[in-house]
Amino acid sequence: MRTEDGSRTPTTTRAGAVVEFLEGEGVKYELIEHEPTMSGADEVRTLHQPPEQVAKTLILHDGSAYVIAAIPASERLDLHKLRELLGATRGLRLAGEDEIARDFPALEVGAVPPFGPMVPAAEVIDRKLLDQPWILCPAGDHRHSVLVDPRDVVRITGASTAHICQD
Repeated sequence: MRTEDGSRTPTTTRAGAVVEFLEGEGVKYELIEHEPTMSGADEVRTLHQPPEQVAKTLILHDGSAYVIAAIPASERLDLHKLRELLGATRGLRLAGEDEIARDFPALEVGAVPPFGPMVPAAEVIDRKLLDQPWILCPAGDHRHSVLVDPRDVVRITGASTAHICQD
């Protein structure tokens, strides 16, 4: 992270690690500190952002592997579409909070970004997010979010883009 005079400061927070990752990838971003939010819908209300511009990161589990997907906070995931796209088994399901806490201890449950040094890269990003000039993503804790260009998220994660929301 950078201080006001432009010098680097050590990463001491979850959001700091996410910001360092974005800087390392050459991604322009804006870090926003806010009152604690527990969901994408909370971020919409607290930050007065359009729900189609707030990314909801979903952690799914398929046996021994995790799948990360990002959709607009205004939408619901169509698990059938995602399974079909990934060629996944019927065992693909949303990961439980206990699994996320255990396997992603560097992040707060419910605040997992779709990118960063502490999570596997997003595998699928809903195309509706690409219709936006920027999206608001969780930054690893419930007090920070980052604004980024969704095309940069696709670039740094190598994610597929598809319609994975319910019709």
